[in-house]
Amino acid sequence: QVQLVESGGGLVQAGGSLRLSCAASGRFGRTVSTYAMGWVRQAPGKEREFVAAISWSGGITYYTDSVKGRFTISRDNAKNTVYLQMNSLKPEDTALYSCAARGTPLRSTDYRGGWEYWGQGTQVTVSS
Repeated sequence: QVQLVESGGGLVQAGGSLRLSCAASGRFGRTVSTYAMGWVRQAPGKEREFVAAISWSGGITYYTDSVKGRFTISRDNAKNTVYLQMNSLKPEDTALYSCAARGTPLRSTDYRGGWEYWGQGTQVTVSS
């Protein structure tokens, strides 16, 4: 059984910050350090959108343009946990944020997709 469990969402005013966490457990969790991890989000009435991704080592990261300079993805392989630090939040960042994982390496041509495992998500609401 593989599980990705997100936490850290909530209600925040515009300009505020939140830190999301994603904990991996189960059979996958023992080898999570070999998987690329990412965050995606889905707002009501909109399609799922890639937010950020990080390589298995943490040395390579990718972001969607709308969050560059405001969000930071990181990971702690010893804790089997991935983080998304979100600063300068805007109302348009409001969405359900989900953690994802993939066994294939991230490449500059395909970092947005190829996710194999998903969490249930944590809601982020930014008020204006």
